[in-house]
Amino acid sequence: MIAGIAALLLLERLRPLRHTVEPGPARIARNLAIGAITAATVSAAERPIVTRLSKLTETRNWGIASRLPLPPALQRAAAIILMDYTLYWWHVLLHRVPPLWRMHEPHHIDRDLDTSTGVRFHFTEFLASIPWRCAQIVVIGVGPRTLALWQTLTLAEVLFHHSNVRLPLALERWLAHLVVTPRMHGIHHSVERPERDSNFSSGLSLWDRMHDTSWPDLRHDDVVIGMPTHQRPRDVSLGKTLALPFESPQRDRHHAIRRRVPAA
Repeated sequence: MIAGIAALLLLERLRPLRHTVEPGPARIARNLAIGAITAATVSAAERPIVTRLSKLTETRNWGIASRLPLPPALQRAAAIILMDYTLYWWHVLLHRVPPLWRMHEPHHIDRDLDTSTGVRFHFTEFLASIPWRCAQIVVIGVGPRTLALWQTLTLAEVLFHHSNVRLPLALERWLAHLVVTPRMHGIHHSVERPERDSNFSSGLSLWDRMHDTSWPDLRHDDVVIGMPTHQRPRDVSLGKTLALPFESPQRDRHHAIRRRVPAA
């Protein structure tokens, strides 16, 4: 994992996909600080619950995957795929349910998109996800080893598709049929709401195609990243970002000019 992160950081310097709006270490330090607070929250609040629940699930043989007439390795693969699918739906809810959106919005107000954005999630979003994660584990049937593997694979993919790496277009088009890529997820971080409300997948890109939420225009390199209401440096400070979910909701905070429709 460390080698992969180092490779992404190097490629971001050698082959950047987008020009940076806020260059320098201050933004990266801010993202890492937000990520550290969230990691501490997960360690204290989520991990003890989901770890015990996954052990109980395995002991009691709960869930869909454990009842499939398949070898254990294929049951584990099925569980990971179902975890990825239900994560897609959690991401959709984060955008469509206003209280959840206010917790998710701090992730989207980052005015650049790179590997550090992949850890920039507000701690309230992860607290809100605990009941969903518990339901995933019990209904799907996810034991501790499967949960750990899914978490590792998801983190690797999240860091990859948030990265500011310019892949050869032919390679990225091929990869986009399988997993989420930097250009695909850049569209999801657009200031334009129709683009932002697309490409919800976190791992396999299949789910967006299945549910008609895919925006496949990978030539669209001129995406303006962020939220239209948070385009000034002072709008995205550490204090403002941490306070954002607790502010009174603004009716226009999730809206932007409708520019075009997805390319076929």
